[in-house]
Order: sequence, then structure tokens, then C-alpha cells
Amino acid sequence: MEDWMNELSPWVRVVKIHKSVSLAGEWLDYDHVYTYIEQGEAEFFMGGITYQVKEGDVILMPPFLTHLIRATSDAPLIQYIVHFDLFYENERSRWHDQGMTAARRSPAPMEMKFSSLSPVVHVALPEQIELKRRFLILHKEFLDQKPGFTLLTKAICLELLVFFLRGQAGAAVREGRVTKGWVFIEKAITYMHENYANIELSNGTISRHVGISTNHLSFLFKDQLGMTIHKYLTHTRIEQAKIRMMAGDLTLTAIADQVGFSSIYLFSRSFKAHVGVMPSLFMAMNADIRKP
Repeated sequence: MEDWMNELSPWVRVVKIHKSVSLAGEWLDYDHVYTYIEQGEAEFFMGGITYQVKEGDVILMPPFLTHLIRATSDAPLIQYIVHFDLFYENERSRWHDQGMTAARRSPAPMEMKFSSLSPVVHVALPEQIELKRRFLILHKEFLDQKPGFTLLTKAICLELLVFFLRGQAGAAVREGRVTKGWVFIEKAITYMHENYANIELSNGTISRHVGISTNHLSFLFKDQLGMTIHKYLTHTRIEQAKIRMMAGDLTLTAIADQVGFSSIYLFSRSFKAHVGVMPSLFMAMNADIRKP
């Protein structure tokens, strides 16, 4: 064991269970993202490499690893997810949202300790049962936030990391395949994340920014990611809308305008198609778990 592991003091920022049938996950995170696949199969596109993952797999993404997650099975993809810092830092402990800012654009060196490890491992069945049990306790403690919960969430996060590290030692390194045209895909998606609020954003403006033809960029998205450019842009806008809806301080009309929809009608229709419920119901469902 590396000596620095004795100094680990994880700060747990977010604990959630995510269910999806198509796209899932964020493009860029400033903290570690620990993901356990509870159900389904998916392709994880991480830093230009594509990994096939399934039930029982654990994925640990270090900070600032560009990634995209696409469900590939008929069954909904269910992920158990923990966002955390490897080491506690007072300033970073006040970052509870997942938004990127100028102060969050570069990782601290000590937060990159696991970056050289294989990001995907498989957990044996007996350990899957224990991992899920520990995660569900972590999830409940994170939501309840009773006195001492930060110490308990730290302890359980360390246990989850042990499952990941044991997977490294007990199996061959999981190999992925190179994602064809990743440099163009990454540039396009970065541009969409920076300009999703622009109503005029289109396949043409995106491909011109990337520096290739619209037809070729469209081909890369369909061939490698299994979706259109427009579908990814809509996904980005919906995810940004969900973040604002969870905050609960804006009207749906204002949110629709902020994330690049030309009308509340188009926003509502798109949201229902992607999330499965109307935006008003989504806000109501999440009202009681918003942080004060």
C-alpha cells in the first residue's frame, strides 16, 4: 500500500442514485466520481477511450476527465454515484454544487493520486452485495445529515474505495478501445457546454467551430456515440435545466430561456420526452430534498 493512502480523508459532496435509458452523466467534473453499475449496461467514453460496463462494475473517474455515458441495454441503467474529494480542504468543502467556475478549472495535485489506475474494475458477487449495502447506508446518512454524518460518510467512502482497489489487484486491467474522432467529438461537446444557452446554436455553427464538415461531425456522433448532435445538445440543456430546477429559485419560463429553449412549450415537450415527467412535476418531486 502506498504511504499516502494512510492520509486519505475523503470529503463526500454528493451521493445519488441515477436511473436513465439513454444518456447519463456529466461532461466534466471537478471532483472524483465513483460509480457502481447496479443494473444495465453502458458505454463509458472517458478521455478518448470507450469502455463497455455492466452490472457489478465500478468506475472511478478522477477530476477533469472528459466523459460521456450512454446506456446500451433494454433495462434502464441504474448507477450508484458518489462525488468526493480524496482529501479534505476547507474551501473546497463549501462547494456543494457541480458547476464549473474559474476557481475549479484545474485539479490539485494531491487529488490526482488514482489517475494512473485502470478506471474500470469488476466486483465479485459476494462483494457486490456488501458494496450495495454500504452505499445505501451512505445514501441515507447523506440525505439525513444527522450530527456526525460527515465522519460516517468519510468512513464509508473509504470502504467503497477499498472495493475499487481490490478490483485492481484481483483482475486484469480492463482494456477499452480508442474512440474514433474523439478530438473532434470532444471539441464539439465542449463548445456545446459553453454555449448551450444560445438559441441560435446549430449543427452548422458547432461543426464550423470544430473545423470539419457538418456531415462528418454528424457521422462521428452517430458512429461513435450512437446519437445525433442535436440529441446531445438537447440532453445538455435538459441537464442544465434540472440543476436550476433543483435550486428552486427560478420560474420554469426563466429556466427555459437560460438553457437555450425558444419557448416554454418546446422546453416542456423536450423535458417530458427526455426525463419522463413534466418539468413542473419534476420540481415538485425534488422540492423536499433541496438544501436550504
